[in-house]
Amino acid sequence: MYTVGVWGYSFASIAYIIFSLLIVAAHNQSSIAKWVLFSALMAGIANIIAVSQMTIGFSLQWAMLADAVKIAAFSILLLSFNVEKGTALAVFKNKAVRKYLLFWFGSSIVCWGASYALNFSFEYLFLLFVLLNLTSLVLLEQLYRGANVEAKRSTTPLVIALGSMAVFDFVLYAQATMVGGIEFDFWYSRGYLSALAVPLLLISIRRFKEGTVRIFVSRNVVFYSSMLMIAGLYLLLMAVAGYLINYFGGEWGQLVSFGFFILGSIVLMVLLITESVRRQVKVFISKHFFANKYEYREEWLELIGKIETASAENYYQMSLQIMMSKVDATGGVILKANGNNRFTVKHNDSITLDDSFDKDLVLLEHFTKNQGWIIDINEYDEDPLSYPGLFIQSKTWQTLGVNMLVPIFIGKAFYGFFVLANTEEHNKLNWEDRDLLFAVAKQLGNFISLNEANDKLAESKQFDAFNRMSAFLVHDLKNVQAQLALITSNATKHRDNPEFVDDVFETVESATERLAKVLAQLRNKQVAQSTSKRTDLGDIIERVIAQRNVMLPQVTMNNQGESLATIDDERFFSVMNHLIQNAQEATQDDGWVKISLVKSRERINIVVSDNGSGMSENFIKTRLFKPFDTTKGNAGMGIGVFEAKQFFESVAGSLTVESTEQQGTKMIICLPV
Repeated sequence: MYTVGVWGYSFASIAYIIFSLLIVAAHNQSSIAKWVLFSALMAGIANIIAVSQMTIGFSLQWAMLADAVKIAAFSILLLSFNVEKGTALAVFKNKAVRKYLLFWFGSSIVCWGASYALNFSFEYLFLLFVLLNLTSLVLLEQLYRGANVEAKRSTTPLVIALGSMAVFDFVLYAQATMVGGIEFDFWYSRGYLSALAVPLLLISIRRFKEGTVRIFVSRNVVFYSSMLMIAGLYLLLMAVAGYLINYFGGEWGQLVSFGFFILGSIVLMVLLITESVRRQVKVFISKHFFANKYEYREEWLELIGKIETASAENYYQMSLQIMMSKVDATGGVILKANGNNRFTVKHNDSITLDDSFDKDLVLLEHFTKNQGWIIDINEYDEDPLSYPGLFIQSKTWQTLGVNMLVPIFIGKAFYGFFVLANTEEHNKLNWEDRDLLFAVAKQLGNFISLNEANDKLAESKQFDAFNRMSAFLVHDLKNVQAQLALITSNATKHRDNPEFVDDVFETVESATERLAKVLAQLRNKQVAQSTSKRTDLGDIIERVIAQRNVMLPQVTMNNQGESLATIDDERFFSVMNHLIQNAQEATQDDGWVKISLVKSRERINIVVSDNGSGMSENFIKTRLFKPFDTTKGNAGMGIGVFEAKQFFESVAGSLTVESTEQQGTKMIICLPV
């Protein structure tokens, strides 16, 4: 056998040298041809070293080292098929090539280091070559499965040639790992197999066109390659375990090793055949090694675009239409959980759920709160155990055409379901479909929640506006009542005074107008809109003073001429009446209340001053302009100064206050001309 081995490796060496010369003579400048030339030279050198080892007698490790370089060269050749620019620099920049070289260098250093550390023990080197050849088989399988028809024609001879050598070496080194040494009958025959591979390599190199064969690596290719890798690693572990059992098991070692190997193979077959395990492996590979099924940026922009078109009246309808569009559903319902095992239909399209579904909905709510899963009705009907702990009448849902229920969560709180029906053929949802539906449902849930909150806020604002209107109307009524009360209180003393009688008629006329306005506002359920016009502010203030001077102290005004401004005269009359009334009520009867009206080119300044009780700085900052905060007890509403400030600011003016306790107050009004 020794001579047979020498001749075999010699033939292989000559074959690879001739093969290399043919590539050079063909002047094929393609990148693939260059990599085949490099790999052929490495194979020729490996065979020459193998011949030299047998004839000279140096360590077998040198032949194995050359073999490792040959395997690396052919593996990089296989990886180079998917490099866009096939130059050497582009190949070495490729991520897959870098990862392989990292694996090759790392495993080689570790195994050779372990071999030297254990006095040139070969066990770790055998293990290294099992791994390297297994990797070659995986790359070959990916290359063949991923190639199109034209590429397969070019690569099939290459796959057969390299695959034959890799399988032979895998078996050789796997057996060596188990028994602790190489079977040299197999080793001597390697040369002949290597030589027989050359014609196949020659056929492939002649079929390559323009130096590139594009390979598409599909998800199934990676899946089956991964399963092949798992199988190889598993069998490798089983071989190591069998070796250990055989080593420590004495005379029963071989029998126990064989039985353990058979048992392990059965377990492996169960793992590979079991659908759930295969499904989990597929999901893992799809998630971590491939581009997504959906273009999430486009999905997200489309979702945002549709949400932006929704109005406050149709957000339920828009949300349901968006969710239906994701699964091409023809009908759907939005259900909201009420918290008492009842659901409210917020919107429905083409389908209607009656009370017969209530029991199932309660069960679905409890299941979804615990699991957070999308319920695929067809999947549940085929395999109820895939939804452990859920017991619903799937046929009832299918009769209505319902295919799935997508839970809606707002934060971690359960909101309800999107119930979706599809009359077309329904495909089983994969992990990516579910992830997309979850993301869309989450966003739509927040969208619905935000609009529901806006609805509640709008209702609250309506009540707030109504309450504010009521407060202002009551304040107006109080002022009218105060005017009429003044007439009553002074009637006995001044009833025979003609001027008093004239003031009475004027006051009653004013009160009548104000009461008519209040009644109109109550009928319309809103405060009357202001009507601004050019008005002489001095005239209005004089009318206010005429009404207020039925009380003490008397009010005086310093008016420096006509002061025209664009303003709502009725509201101006009301707020000035209130400010002057406040000043009178804060001042003793023997005190004074003065009004100053000064006009400049751009502004009109009105100052209402008194020498009354005054206010503290803290009161002015924290309470004076705060609505419904009064110091008058039940006699006051606490909105007069607030209303005055709001009014003046609404016409681009301002109201400021200067006051000192026990000295008096100045109300400074600044208005545009």
